[in-house]
Amino acid sequence: MKSDPNADLLPGEWAVLGVIAQMPAHGFAIARELAPTGALGKVWTMSRPRVYRAVSDLASRGLIESRAEEGSDRGPARVVYAVTDAGSARLERWLSTPVEHIRDVRSDLLLKLALLDRAGRSPRALLEAQRTRLGSLPGALEAAGADADGFDVVVLRYRVSSARAVLEFVDELLATAT
Repeated sequence: MKSDPNADLLPGEWAVLGVIAQMPAHGFAIARELAPTGALGKVWTMSRPRVYRAVSDLASRGLIESRAEEGSDRGPARVVYAVTDAGSARLERWLSTPVEHIRDVRSDLLLKLALLDRAGRSPRALLEAQRTRLGSLPGALEAAGADADGFDVVVLRYRVSSARAVLEFVDELLATAT
């Protein structure tokens, strides 16, 4: 199995990087986007301290950099961050990479789709790659579990049903994607 070059970032870090890539922002503004009532909060929610931690981690990795400071009525000046060329390249690679596992659809795939939508970009290439990646999974699971018994049958049925549901979801999105 090949290693995923994007595996060293967590979904929340990808969310923060995606917000900053769209427009330079300070941590407080990013935290608003990722709050439960924020635009991305429907898909991925992060507390303000976690957002600031992600900003710090992304900056230390050279994926974002400080560009300016804004005054604040409530405390010290806010540092505005912008994505670096390295950050843009990493984000682009991540946005075009399908998820490897069904369990990552809720976190990573929906986040990728949300960020593509915010950027006004078509999700078609990602969805096609996702369809290809997971297309044979239900059959492979059924074949691998042909001799299952006991509770393993329950787990197998769950995994097959989940895989089919995700494929149906991807197919529905592909039918309307431009």
